[in-house]
Amino acid sequence: MPSAIVTGATGITGSAIVHHLLKDGSYDKIYSFSRGNPGYQDPKVQHVTLDLQSSAQDMAHAFEGVSAEHIFFCAYLASDDQAQLSRVNERLLYNFLEALELNGSAKKIKRFILTCGFKQYGVHIGPGKQPLLEDDPLLENNAGGVSWPPIFYYPQQRVLANAAKKGGWEWVATLPEDVLGYARGNFMNEATALGLYCAVSKALPGSELPFIGSKANYFSFNCWTSANLHAKFCLWAAVAPGAGNQIFNVINGDTESFQNLWPRMASRFGCHIPDPMFPNGGTPNTKGFKGYESSTIQLQNKPPLKSSAAALGLSSDPVSNDSPTLFLQVDPEKWAKREDVNQAWAKLRERYGLDQHAWDKATWNFLTMTLGRDWSCVGSMSKARKLGWTGYADTWDELEDTFKILESEGVLPPLDQLKRDF
Repeated sequence: MPSAIVTGATGITGSAIVHHLLKDGSYDKIYSFSRGNPGYQDPKVQHVTLDLQSSAQDMAHAFEGVSAEHIFFCAYLASDDQAQLSRVNERLLYNFLEALELNGSAKKIKRFILTCGFKQYGVHIGPGKQPLLEDDPLLENNAGGVSWPPIFYYPQQRVLANAAKKGGWEWVATLPEDVLGYARGNFMNEATALGLYCAVSKALPGSELPFIGSKANYFSFNCWTSANLHAKFCLWAAVAPGAGNQIFNVINGDTESFQNLWPRMASRFGCHIPDPMFPNGGTPNTKGFKGYESSTIQLQNKPPLKSSAAALGLSSDPVSNDSPTLFLQVDPEKWAKREDVNQAWAKLRERYGLDQHAWDKATWNFLTMTLGRDWSCVGSMSKARKLGWTGYADTWDELEDTFKILESEGVLPPLDQLKRDF
């Protein structure tokens, strides 16, 4: 029976992989690598305290004697500085691979699965060609005549491919988008911030739920990735014939839009959908929703579409040349600092015994991008489908399941009581 190593085991993607490895039944040993102990109770799981920012030599010593056929690398260090982000995360992976070589663990590897994401396509920079395909041109080396900001997935993938070639094993990189899931104490996800926004909106006078972002975003099409589905994909990719040495989109399989999701969230939390939803137009440089502060953010780079513009006949079109703009008719970071909002949160926290850390660590800035952009982010799953992948998840079901977990963990108020009390 094979064994597995999971780095970043306390994160949303890493913890989901550990849980599904346990469900799989074909693994006799699972090693969870992270700085903090995730506290798994199953005897198959052995925790190894590991600081991926340490040297390769220190890491090699920390997990000496530990090896596995399949390695799932989900670790990531955030930084607002894109150049620093790229340097740090490339070094994390490079040192880890060096540690595997130093202590002899690399000899056992069959496949190494690296979790990346849709930043591979520059979705944080601007619109790209739709749908997003795994062989789309990389945004580097002046692609399309533009100097692009660094995207750390590219050097990571090169480091991994070189190590695999040298060691005689295979690698896979996964590209999930806007992951929906939960890991205890980890609030860096879209569902937590959305759930808190909905719950507090319910407790505010009128219980209205104005859409946070732009009108264009409300009507755009997007895709999401269930952490559970991603975990299942990773286990499939670890053994699927022909999947080695490849990059794969990993999304739920449906295409969604906030014009469908937002009214369902309002109904679930007992809020009212305002009409008109965009009383001031919902476009850049307009006022916020009914007195809320809006924000218009001009991005600094050309859109990723620029790299494909010549092939698409769009070299001179503004859509390929104009720097994108984010617009929030309710700026989520400013909203979360409002006195009335914090009073409503405090009332919920005290009444239902909620976790203050969830509020303090909620990633409101993540909503700025995912709800403020005016472009769609849709990826294709055809590449994996052709190799036999059949997994699917309904995005609304996954979002609602995550809300339910957040309720059970004391992050969101119990839904029935919230509706009754407010």
